Amino acid sequence: MARTAVVTGGTRGIGAAISQALKDAGYNVVASYAGNDEAAAKFKAESSIEVRKWDVSDYDACARALGDIGQVDVLVNNAGITKDGMFHKMSKEQWYGVINTNLNSLFNMTRPVWEGMRERKFGRVICISSINGQKGQMGQVNYSAAKAGDIGFVKALAQEGARSGITVNAICPGYIATDMVKAIPQEVLNKSILPQIPVGRLGEPEEIARCVVFLASDDAGFITGATIAANGGQYVA
Repeated sequence: MARTAVVTGGTRGIGAAISQALKDAGYNVVASYAGNDEAAAKFKAESSIEVRKWDVSDYDACARALGDIGQVDVLVNNAGITKDGMFHKMSKEQWYGVINTNLNSLFNMTRPVWEGMRERKFGRVICISSINGQKGQMGQVNYSAAKAGDIGFVKALAQEGARSGITVNAICPGYIATDMVKAIPQEVLNKSILPQIPVGRLGEPEEIARCVVFLASDDAGFITGATIAANGGQYVA
């Protein structure tokens, strides 16, 4: 029987690539999204992947949605937003919006499926953090704090799940060729971004997705509490 995977923020960018890669690997995939109905409908039509809408920053909404799905074997906490700004100008809405979506969502999504994973003695929780959670980034104190928190969540929860056959790992992408990054003017990419990346190019969403597929597999059962830096050598922890 195929395992079920849930991917938050799973209809666009890195999330869409993860959803597609897991489907191709034989998983039953449910991709969640928060607000872009048009993009979600397009992704569903092109991929035939089940798409559901809920707010990952709302615990009750997550619990209801996951209860409707039933058994979840693989959870990919990918949903995230940015509300950038220098700290001395940052509003509480910018701060709490990012913390609630990028960090509190890990509790909201993982807590409802955790006991089932413990009972079945199997589970995979994979959190998509960021290079900026490792090194920090000016103008992104909220985002960097949340993504660093994701790594702490992984390191602690991995120790709790290990005896129950549950692995918990993080992936920290660097600059990936999503629509958001590709919208940056080429001159800025060439002058300011690509020179920071030793491999000399942006990463591809599919490269992050392949990391997820491996971590979700039985072959990765001895890997837990780990942080995979997929950044082309831009930052070596």
